[in-house]
Amino acid sequence: MGVITVDGSILEGGGQILRTTIALAALLARDVRITNVRAKRSPPGLRPQHLTGVKAVGAIVDAEIEGLSVGSMNITFRPRRRLRGLFSFDIGTAGSIPLVLQALMPAAAFAPSSLLFRIAGGTNCKWSPPIDCIRLVLLPTLARMGYRGEVNVERRGHYPRGGGIVRARFEPVPKLKPFSLLQLGDVTKVNGISYCVKLPRHVAERQARSAESVLRHFGYDVDMSVEWYPPARDPHLDPGSGVILRARGSTGAIVGADAMGERGKPAEVVGKEAAEKLLREIRSGASADRHLGDMLVPYAAVADGHSAYRVSEITLHTLTNIAVTERITGVRFKVEGELGKPGLIEVEGLGLKNEALG
Repeated sequence: MGVITVDGSILEGGGQILRTTIALAALLARDVRITNVRAKRSPPGLRPQHLTGVKAVGAIVDAEIEGLSVGSMNITFRPRRRLRGLFSFDIGTAGSIPLVLQALMPAAAFAPSSLLFRIAGGTNCKWSPPIDCIRLVLLPTLARMGYRGEVNVERRGHYPRGGGIVRARFEPVPKLKPFSLLQLGDVTKVNGISYCVKLPRHVAERQARSAESVLRHFGYDVDMSVEWYPPARDPHLDPGSGVILRARGSTGAIVGADAMGERGKPAEVVGKEAAEKLLREIRSGASADRHLGDMLVPYAAVADGHSAYRVSEITLHTLTNIAVTERITGVRFKVEGELGKPGLIEVEGLGLKNEALG
């Protein structure tokens, strides 16, 4: 089919274009060239976490890669064969492990056998979903499609040094099932994690109490767990804290929300912020939160049939992911709704099959 060229400056113009392009190229065994990588970011071009993401995906498909250096604006990626086994990657900074996983996970489902990963870097970073959203929201939702995987956090990593360690395992599937999930339904369960590292225990406890107070005020019973480490047994490199919440609806849909602690930001504000975000997701009635909505796009595109889901907000990330996915796969999405508003996403998937599993 020749090399498919993707312009990295379209729409959102950031790293999502690179990740989705590489992920789908590996998944579909198609040669791609990405120009103007991260053209709308400062500085533009590849940063260390993007470099690791491309290397990681390239490793599992034995890819030939050109332009793989920090600052590069043009990348050519040629997958050759699907590999199996254990892979280890170190971002070397507090760059986002969840974003590396986003690039790896689609192709991992169509590997010839189990893939295991050890990734070092940042687990809870600004401008990125926390690792807990991958574990608690994305993976359970993908399980509805037959996707099989688990992600375990050995150590959290925060800015500036990172040092987080995540181990992941993904099992191959014959194909991904389509899914239709249009409503959240009545909320049957709300749970969450309030954590802090290299900080006093009361930080995590205050975050948890604040989130619980807001949610209970609106009639939701919430089960919060507190994650904290005594100073003598705290292995983390830098301090950090946060709250991750998820709500499960009567339809089986799961939506999530999170908030991170920052220097000078009271713990009570962190908990309240996460709870208010979750309330907005619940009130939308959608089956996918604003982040999950764009993460599901590549999977729906290759599923075996028609998928449809409602998102609480159509973001620029969502539209960018759809545009890139259409370019690589040739499928056409139907999107009802405006940017920044709730919407409906539908697509007739490719029906991709894992040839290694017969």
